[in-house]
Amino acid sequence: MTIIVAGSLYIQPGKRDEFMACSNAAILLARANPECEDFAVSVDPVNECRVNVFEKWQTRSALEAFRNSGPENDSFAWITQFDINEYEIES
Repeated sequence: MTIIVAGSLYIQPGKRDEFMACSNAAILLARANPECEDFAVSVDPVNECRVNVFEKWQTRSALEAFRNSGPENDSFAWITQFDINEYEIES
């Protein structure tokens, strides 16, 4: 099974660049996991408050373990709204 996590986050005005800088640690940690096939956080080219998220995991347990061990920072306080979905795909 493959788990896809995809969607967008809306960041407080003026905080997107700082949010992206804080995201680098999570990106590196996820990509170092052998069960993570892809992990990306990217700025939206049109909306200066939007950040796009895409994750691809081999197992739900790997995704949950990552979520419970991710880097600590205050960047989640800058999120004003989110629209993130998870999809389970049978291989």
